[in-house]
Amino acid sequence: MTSRADFRSDTVTKPSRAMRAAMASAEVGDAVYDDCPTTKRLEAMAAELLGKESALFFPTGTQSNLAGLMAHCGRGDEYIVGQHAHTYRNEGGGAAVLGSIQPQPLPNEADGTIALDAIVGAIKPADFHHPVSRLLTLEDTFSGSVLPDGYLQEATDVARAHGLATHLDGARMMNAAIASGRDPAWIAGWFDTVSLCLSKGLGAPVGSLLAGPRETIEKARRIRKMLGGGMRQTGVLAAAGIYALEHNVARLGDDHRRADRLARALSAFPPLGAGEARTNMVFMTPHEDVDVSAFRRHLADRGIILGDGYGTMRWVTHLDIDDAAIDLVDQACAEFFAPASGPVRRWAGAQRALKEV
Repeated sequence: MTSRADFRSDTVTKPSRAMRAAMASAEVGDAVYDDCPTTKRLEAMAAELLGKESALFFPTGTQSNLAGLMAHCGRGDEYIVGQHAHTYRNEGGGAAVLGSIQPQPLPNEADGTIALDAIVGAIKPADFHHPVSRLLTLEDTFSGSVLPDGYLQEATDVARAHGLATHLDGARMMNAAIASGRDPAWIAGWFDTVSLCLSKGLGAPVGSLLAGPRETIEKARRIRKMLGGGMRQTGVLAAAGIYALEHNVARLGDDHRRADRLARALSAFPPLGAGEARTNMVFMTPHEDVDVSAFRRHLADRGIILGDGYGTMRWVTHLDIDDAAIDLVDQACAEFFAPASGPVRRWAGAQRALKEV
């Protein structure tokens, strides 16, 4: 059955008709020569939005993050990062393989933070036996959770007190801004450089931006070329990014609202082990007596797909998920846990029936 509700990620969105129109009419030039007017407009818009001197367009968030790390760190230097952070775990080991940068991974707490004493303990002394600690990298949001306000200041203060630069993987930073009510520039202001993804919740088909001091961004421009990210008529893609920043930021609140509604719907079936919504994400760990494969097939037969690979099952709401999609999930779960479907399902169905009385 064709998917009617794709909850795998907020990267699966399709450009809207209006976004496609903006792309089709974009004024273009050669961005490698830095004369593409639409790309320059997007970069200026992002720099202003994030309160930085300069910004640079990249094809992917992985490349934007890598260029940021390489702009701060030389061969044999070290960056401190969360054990479960995307830059360490999900970007192909690029910092080590391509940047010759040694990662120093530290445990992430449940809220995505790294303990301050762990950061301090990981910073190497000035000794030629050790790599040189250069950079602290954080991620906001982290598995959908917004890093606490106070932590942003505390962690970056610790880094700077020990001579470290700071980089934020802000793949879903706009979700953090909307959820916390903070200006994006306030969040970005704690960090030297920030990577902002346009192709996740913001709905653009391609692109990320790296923002920071002009000198650092010019260094990143050279690195981007070396990494193969120097593209030509990028105005077609930049137009999608401009449209996303102008139209798709405030509406992230709709995704958060739907994620909350989804979490409450899933929680009506306790064996699914659903947690609370974290911005636009809901995680669940089904009980052992739930046939997860059968549950997935049941959803797929109704056009519902969801992701995993994070040690649990993950639902992500986005601009292509509407209220009808949440209703569809609720109905599918009710059918799966219908009284005639087995002992576990009978119990869950009875529990739900009691709640509705």
